Amino acid sequence: MFWSQRTWRELPHDLVSAQAAAMLPVGATEQHGPHLGCGVDAVLAERLCAAAAERTGVPMLPTLPYGCSLGHSRRWPGTIAIQPTTLIGLVAEIGDWAYYSGVRRLFIVNTHVTNAAPLRCALEVLRARYDELMVALFDSAALSARVRDFHVADGADWHANRAETALMLAIAPELTRPELQPQADDPDRTAGLVFAHPVNRTSRNGVTGNPSVATVEHGRRAFEWMIEDLCALLRRGQQEVPPLDESYYGSEPGAEATHKHA
Repeated sequence: MFWSQRTWRELPHDLVSAQAAAMLPVGATEQHGPHLGCGVDAVLAERLCAAAAERTGVPMLPTLPYGCSLGHSRRWPGTIAIQPTTLIGLVAEIGDWAYYSGVRRLFIVNTHVTNAAPLRCALEVLRARYDELMVALFDSAALSARVRDFHVADGADWHANRAETALMLAIAPELTRPELQPQADDPDRTAGLVFAHPVNRTSRNGVTGNPSVATVEHGRRAFEWMIEDLCALLRRGQQEVPPLDESYYGSEPGAEATHKHA
């Protein structure tokens, strides 16, 4: 169910089978402390959506490996960030062309926290542009209560922490440096702050949390939760219809009642 592997003859059938749904995974390329590779978010987006596509039949568009990572600053090498307006425009244009191909239910699956605001803006652009295109935005760390609790166990402003380290140990061990993991812990210093400070002002090594306690078992269990909970959302979305008929789009208040009694 990889969009890039399907032909123009096959995609229309794929979309009919999937209720005109497709996923867009969005990650990032950024420093993840001394013990994790810079591709954590992009790899997680790719693997999570691929697993969900296999289970649900929802086609998966190619993963975006760059995101809005400006807050990680230039203190540590490795971060390749794009501006929020760039991400908004890029996702909106991808949405345009997905729509032209027949997508009417677009699920944006985000694995980098600070992509959320520009992706929400892209959602607003697309739903205003195409009344019959439904767009959902899912943040991978908030797919459910159990997934959220797993991510924030060692800090509300987590990054490269127990959760992300465990996930990489389980699904992408090539991105991990286990020999550096025991010394990588750095506490969350953001509690009670008024401002949203960049990471170079809140962390000594690019980490927020306790990667030292991460295990493969933690990661396997949590990744399965993430797949299950994403699939549940996709299946619900495949069946969802707008509460009101699109024929009332742009009508004045009361137009629905007038239409019914005409």
